[in-house]
Amino acid sequence: MQLLRLFAACLILTLTLAHPARAVTLLRDPDIEYALKQLSSPVLQAAGLSANRVNIFVIDDRSLNAFVIDQDSIFIHSGLLLKMTSPQMLQAVMAHEAAHIANGHLVRRPINFRNARTAVSLGLALAAIAGAATGNAQAAAGIAAGSQGTAQRLFFAHNRSEESSADNAAIRYMVRAGIDPQGAVDVMDLFRGQEALSVGRRDPYASTHPLSADRIRVLQRLAEPYKGRFTPSNSDLYWFARAKGKLSAFQRNPKWTLTRAGESGFADVRAMREAIAYHRQSNLRKSLAAMDRALAARPNDPFYHELRGQILMESRQFAPATAAYARAVNAAPKNALILGSYGRALLTQGQTAKALDVLERARARDGRDVRVMRDLAAAHAKSGNAGLASVVTAERYALIGRLDDAVIHANRASGLLPRGSGAWQRAQDVLHAAKFAKR
Repeated sequence: MQLLRLFAACLILTLTLAHPARAVTLLRDPDIEYALKQLSSPVLQAAGLSANRVNIFVIDDRSLNAFVIDQDSIFIHSGLLLKMTSPQMLQAVMAHEAAHIANGHLVRRPINFRNARTAVSLGLALAAIAGAATGNAQAAAGIAAGSQGTAQRLFFAHNRSEESSADNAAIRYMVRAGIDPQGAVDVMDLFRGQEALSVGRRDPYASTHPLSADRIRVLQRLAEPYKGRFTPSNSDLYWFARAKGKLSAFQRNPKWTLTRAGESGFADVRAMREAIAYHRQSNLRKSLAAMDRALAARPNDPFYHELRGQILMESRQFAPATAAYARAVNAAPKNALILGSYGRALLTQGQTAKALDVLERARARDGRDVRVMRDLAAAHAKSGNAGLASVVTAERYALIGRLDDAVIHANRASGLLPRGSGAWQRAQDVLHAAKFAKR
């Protein structure tokens, strides 16, 4: 059952990502995810992996870390992305994590998981990913820092032979893809001195990826023969600047962004960063003027239309926001995140039937976005279908770890929906998954 598989992923990510009394959030932005896809595709292909299947996700965490949990997903902390200064550094991290997938290093994870289960109470489990894998959920406030850190190290720890194997493979993938492997050395430089720190003071990456002076020297030796052979493509420079620029514009102080908006050298990226900064200062006029400049440079860019929609939506300009999202959908009709935003905007305009269609399309393409599930439940409720509203709400609560609430709504859906129908069976799946998770 899909829900049971999602619960397993939720539990694993809870062990990895949870911090005491704070939200654990997976940053779902269509622009950033597209940029990461452009940067990762060459190294994934070089590793013999499907660039369409393996997704790169950004976790809202200022610490430095990257990891894999299965064969389909690579996770990078926002802090690590913001710390990098070149696309080849980011591609080196992607290549290294891809190597863990390609080299079969995940086969030990069930054993690690059994060990980690003893470190953190399963009763705290689903509070975070559920959280992290779906979009935006609250971490369990009661998770003790020490036990969570122990679980993280038990589950995600790579031994030194795996790290050596992944380093060697990553260098091969980068060379095969025409990317300067010096990026791998530059990444390791970020973590110099970590092994001298106490475990509690290390960045998570250093706790789960063994570091040593020997490892750095080996990477330097592997990269040295290719020094000066490769230069980053204009495309790599552009998408790195765009991903990092957008992320920093939302996370840094707006004044900081405005003084550095043009550092990438790309005029549209500068305008995009200025638009975000002015939006965060509640200056709609200047924000929209900056978006006009970005769109003048790239008039058919779906992500700039989507950002314009977001700015208008958050400024309560619902009609023009809906129009902007519609243009984004026309330019990228299969992008689930854009579809979800468009559906949300349609709801504000009272276009419930159209919103239902759009939101169902979004969910069919990406079942991890709890925002879509929230809006879908609201659309069903407005349409007078309380049973479907209840089952979608039950699924949403299940995915964010609120199992008691999930059971309440699943039971309500079971009483409202025709017995044996597809929606009724989904309610039973929630009840079964909740029972399984509480064992």
